[in-house]
Amino acid sequence: MDRRDLLKAMAVTGGLLPMLKYLPASAAGREGTLLVVTGFGPNSMDIQRSGSNRPSYQIAVNLYDRLLTYGRSERPDGSISYDYATLAPELAESWEVAADGMSATFNLRRDATFWDGTPVTAADVKWSFDRAVSVGGFPTVQMRAGSLENPEQFVAVDDHTFRIDFIRPSKLTLPDLAVPVPIIINSTIARANATDDDPWATEYLHRNPAGSGAFMLERWDPGQQVVYRRNDNWASGTVPAVERVIIREVPSASTRRALLERGDADVSLDLPPRDTSELIAAGGLQVTGVPIENCVHALGINVAIPPFDDVRVRQAVAYAIPYEEIFRSAAYQRGVPMYGATSPTPSSTAWPQPFPYATDHDRARALLAEAGLADGFDVPLAFNMGLAQWTEPTALLIQEGLGRVGIRATLDRVPGANWRTRAMVDKSLPLHLKNFGGWLNYPDYYFYWVYQSDRLFNSMNYANAEVDSLVDTTLHMEVDDPDYAPNIRRMIQIAMEEVPLVPLWQPFLDVAMQTDVEGYEYWFHRQLDARPLRKATD
Repeated sequence: MDRRDLLKAMAVTGGLLPMLKYLPASAAGREGTLLVVTGFGPNSMDIQRSGSNRPSYQIAVNLYDRLLTYGRSERPDGSISYDYATLAPELAESWEVAADGMSATFNLRRDATFWDGTPVTAADVKWSFDRAVSVGGFPTVQMRAGSLENPEQFVAVDDHTFRIDFIRPSKLTLPDLAVPVPIIINSTIARANATDDDPWATEYLHRNPAGSGAFMLERWDPGQQVVYRRNDNWASGTVPAVERVIIREVPSASTRRALLERGDADVSLDLPPRDTSELIAAGGLQVTGVPIENCVHALGINVAIPPFDDVRVRQAVAYAIPYEEIFRSAAYQRGVPMYGATSPTPSSTAWPQPFPYATDHDRARALLAEAGLADGFDVPLAFNMGLAQWTEPTALLIQEGLGRVGIRATLDRVPGANWRTRAMVDKSLPLHLKNFGGWLNYPDYYFYWVYQSDRLFNSMNYANAEVDSLVDTTLHMEVDDPDYAPNIRRMIQIAMEEVPLVPLWQPFLDVAMQTDVEGYEYWFHRQLDARPLRKATD
């Protein structure tokens, strides 16, 4: 970026100077410090607290241990990704599934300690798991996806041996132990700060993490920054190479880009597709992009709000969308198209996969006429301003496409802080742009969260008894079961026909870094795992 462009970015964002006083020119050159800029940061230090946002996942990953993690594999482009097919030790150095397949026993590392120096014991693991299945909301539902439901399942055999008794055999149980939710908390500290009204110490742990992870919290200024300091006594992996990680919140994408190009930041997250494409073309920085597994950017259609209770209207919307223009002008082709399938039936059990819709205004008008809406109708189209880099241009193009078939959409710009409440808690948005990525890479897991009745991420208010039954049947079924594939294809078929969700594209997770930053790994949770990062030295 030249001086003219930089000054333009300063004018748009209100100036870089307030930010630069915290980001000296040498910041990105300090070997022991990693400076990361991101659009928005965590709203809690406790992933299990009600209302914790997606950036809070990074706290769980970097400050806490879990029993298990995933292995690593090299992608075709040479980048490193988590390996979903391989579970690896973290706090548990080994584990064994019982011969009858109905329990698993974990041997904890004997040298693992919390930040205050106290040993990590099986009693801490049990308290932490009891908490996860009891606090309610997202963490409890996530645990339930892996058939981790009752405190009675969790047994502290002795100080260094922990057992989980299974309710049912499930392909998701062990993988679910490696997602961010089941963190291991210092139960002594948590209990000391619990109250009768808050038995799980959610108010205390909201601001005061108590873990055994690779980093400790040095400071948290909500809305501004979070700073990690290395835990030199970390026993569950290789001690990080960097001493400190500073994650600064910079809402303006142009400012984040400027800071990276100036060399004042080491890593930039949340870059818009256009900036990513331009940085790749310009060279001089590392840019890595990975299709996010089990994830789509989509248009949600709230079936509980007329006229969207009529499937013909939902299909009309699907045919009115200008997919190609959106993928070219809003996504900048940083993803995989999820439209234009030539067959009306699923091609496989893969998820996501393209739906059989393409832009066809004549067909959209015909469907609206069949539904008695030949003159169209008015509707708000909502999108999350916290993700405006893709939601706003996409909303504008959808608004134009809908207008061509008589659907008059007004844009409802929802602040990021209010999005979760309006879209997923109140479920009050008729048309809305949404994104969801399932942590456990199975189509039935995605449907569990997005298509099953009354789930948090089912912002469409969709309810279909057959889909509910298919999800319940397949969720714990092994993929080599002869009934698994037919059930999955049927599930996807219904989603295509009833179209409460219109997939647009599977996005890339794009991250830009200085050339001396090494060790970046792609993870399904889409947050930065700072533990393997390092700076190359000459």
